[in-house]
Order: sequence, then C-alpha cells, then structure tokens
Amino acid sequence: MIPAAFEYYRPKDMAGVLSILEEHGDDARVMAGGHSLIPMMKLRMADVPHLIDLQDVGGMSGIEIGPDAIHIGAMVTQAQIIDDDVLATAAPILREAALQIADPQVRYMGTVGGNVANGDPGNDMPGLMQCLNATFTVIGPHGERDIPAREFYEAAYMTAREDEEVLTSVTIPLPKGGHAYEKQKRKIGDYATAAAAVQIVKQDGVCSSASIAMTNLSDTPIYSEAASAALVGTTVDDAALKAAMAAMLDDIDPTEDNRGPVAFKKHVAGVILRRAIERAWSRP
Repeated sequence: MIPAAFEYYRPKDMAGVLSILEEHGDDARVMAGGHSLIPMMKLRMADVPHLIDLQDVGGMSGIEIGPDAIHIGAMVTQAQIIDDDVLATAAPILREAALQIADPQVRYMGTVGGNVANGDPGNDMPGLMQCLNATFTVIGPHGERDIPAREFYEAAYMTAREDEEVLTSVTIPLPKGGHAYEKQKRKIGDYATAAAAVQIVKQDGVCSSASIAMTNLSDTPIYSEAASAALVGTTVDDAALKAAMAAMLDDIDPTEDNRGPVAFKKHVAGVILRRAIERAWSRP
C-alpha cells in the first residue's frame, strides 16, 4: 500500500528536530531506520503528516565502552552491534540478540533507538534492555532526562517519552556473569512467538543474581522480578527452573493471534525461558 501524503524533513541538528516537533506536535514523528514506522504508514496504521528523518543529525551513531557502562547512540544500527568485536567482548548478549532480529537487509538500516523507542511489544531490544537494566536518554524542549528501560513501556506503542522528545542514546551497566537470548519465531524476519533475555551471576556454584525479561507475550516487554528472584540462592537445578518458569507465566499476558493460541504461547514461553536460563548458567 501507499502511505497517506506527508511532509518530509531532514534537519542537520537536534535543534532543528526539536523545532519541527514543537511546531507540529502530535502530527510529527521522528524516524531513525524506518523499519517500524514506514510499514505502519504504508498499512495506514500510522498517520504521520510530518515525518522527520534523523539520518543527518550527528552525535548519535557512536558506541563507547567505559569501565562501568556502555553508551550506544540511538542511530547505531543492528549491523554495527554485530560487527563491533570490542562490544561483543564486553556485552556478547547484544550481538546474540541483534543476529536474531529480522534479516541482514533490515539490520543494516534498523537502529537500536528505533527498536526501543516506538513501544512495539514484538521488538527484541526492549526486553533485552530491561534485562540489562539499561537507561534511555531523551531530549526535548526542556532539556535531557534519563528513563530506566524498566519504567519506559506503558502499553503497546505507548512509552514514557513525550511527543516532543527524541531518544538519543542507551546506557547499559557493564554486564556481568552468563547470558543468553533465546527466540522462537515462525520464519526469518518474523516477530518472536516468545523470546527471553537472561543474565545470571554465579558465585561458588550458586546464583547470586539474575535478570529475566520476556518479549511479545504482553502489550509491553515483561521484566519478571519474580522469575529472577526464583533463581537467586539456588544451584539453578530443576526445581529452581520450574519455579522461575511458573513465576514468569504469572507475569505474562499473551493474546491469541496468527502465531498461535494463548496456551501454545505460554508453552513456548516456558520452553524458551528454560533454554535461556540453562544456557546463561552454563556460560562463565
């Protein structure tokens, strides 16, 4: 399909972006890679009279790895995440997840910022960022502010970002322990039927901390404190695995669609979570 008519803008700096957003309010949207917004516009699921392309705005395409945190610009693509060997050493789960997003053509244009900012519950990065306890930096007419990823998502396509704000970067505490990102999907390029991001810290054979988040099983990504807590203090044996799976199933709220009925999605979620926990536990 063809999208409705719209005005296209390509400002050179963030001041220009914010000026257009202030002028047009709800009628304006920013676009990073465009792989979420453009299909919605073509299907007439999104009406965007004023489209602002961020491609020429500098300062949002870098990756910085410090002693305590990783800073990723909003315009960094999934392909950049995959190709950065230093980043893969510091946070291998980022490459692992990025490799499971869509296909190479999408990953060359799709950005980290776009993936997390639009509030699509089927996107991979939002749940991953909740697992990693990331923080999103947004800028608007009143300056910058930081929003924890675990507080950012309010409902499907609704986030804590105001209409006149732009997400500029993601900051992730340097990951510790073992990790895994597991995803089940019908075919290459599809959203997940269920996906799980897991991070586990092991001390003397016992889980000292854990972080678990699930994707596309509710109208927001789900960070499951209860599932994470079920592993702490255990050797991640079968009983702990079953407790974590039961806790996660209490937190999610899937709906029936073309990926299957609710019972099937819950079953897949349990299988995927168990695999992710076991793989994270097996890693140093």
